[in-house]
Amino acid sequence: MSLRLPDSGADISLDGRRHAPSAARNAGPILDVVRAEAPGRGRVLELASGSGQHAAEFAAVLPGLDWQPTDVSAANMESIAAWRSFAPCPNLRSGAVLDAAVPGWSADWGGQDVVLAVNLLHLIPVEAAEVVLAEMALALVPGGKALLYGPFLRNGLVTSDGDAAFDASLRAQDASLGYKDLAWVTGRLAAAGLLVRVVDRPANNLMLIGQR
Repeated sequence: MSLRLPDSGADISLDGRRHAPSAARNAGPILDVVRAEAPGRGRVLELASGSGQHAAEFAAVLPGLDWQPTDVSAANMESIAAWRSFAPCPNLRSGAVLDAAVPGWSADWGGQDVVLAVNLLHLIPVEAAEVVLAEMALALVPGGKALLYGPFLRNGLVTSDGDAAFDASLRAQDASLGYKDLAWVTGRLAAAGLLVRVVDRPANNLMLIGQR
């Protein structure tokens, strides 16, 4: 099923780069946290990289981090590769297909200093989100961090009109989708053995930081 999302009509450059407006808007607030939380040198696994914009931008300004973009959709590899060619960095790896909702993927992707997921949890069912959170924790080295950015329910409620409209749109398209509650997500991360902090971000979004 192809979801109707705010970036569904993203522009595509002649070289194959897809330009997602939301990725451009939230890049700065996400990068601020990644820069503060990631080690000077290490490995980053990015889940649900989508267009590849973030991977290209972040790898360029964080040269000590070996950046691995991944996505469940093989169709996104073209845009990820195009961004990598447009802004070549020795620390930016080729995109890889990874379904983070399939149990056990951490066995092949372990040893990560950071696992980053941006705007993913509300686009997958609860059961898939449980797998993502558990496997993110397992993929980390001791002291490594899971970073999850996006919108969340607070005490079961949306906290803005825009969030209410977007959450309702997702649930109308697929009743198994929609915003996850902050307490539920932090609880799952804690159950996976992570120490959790929450950082406010613009536009009513949050960054959840779970340290192993």
